[in-house]
Amino acid sequence: MRRKDREITDINEILELVAKTDVLHLGLFDGDYPYVVPLHYGYEYADGKLTFYMHGAKEGHKLDLISANPNVCVELENDVELISGGDVACAYGSSYSSLIGRGTAAAVTDEEEKIKGLKLLMENQTGRAFEMNAKMAAAVTVIRVELDSFTAKARKKMPH
Repeated sequence: MRRKDREITDINEILELVAKTDVLHLGLFDGDYPYVVPLHYGYEYADGKLTFYMHGAKEGHKLDLISANPNVCVELENDVELISGGDVACAYGSSYSSLIGRGTAAAVTDEEEKIKGLKLLMENQTGRAFEMNAKMAAAVTVIRVELDSFTAKARKKMPH
């Protein structure tokens, strides 16, 4: 990380960033070009591991790419706001919080884990606990992304 002064190292701050972000950008390998797709997600942090759960159709380009190469990158950002530079274009900036992580993606095959992933997704997106069952889980593909590494950083807006 180039800007060590903006690095977030406290795991509680990182998890707060993850909890209040709405959309995860999933980066996949697609031949000569990257393929990035925005997704709603759920997550858990256990035993020092950050794992994301997303859902989608039972077939499609995203799943084909994961099958061909499970190595992925995830990106999350929030608290993005323009910082004015007045009449000086180069003095403009932005406040933000962000996380970038690398890991592996896989379609979840275990029914219990699919249900868990869907529950986590709904809880993260709505703040509510939902009941899920095997029929609901069977209707979609649940993708698990386990991060091997991640970094987070922030630039806070300074009060006037």
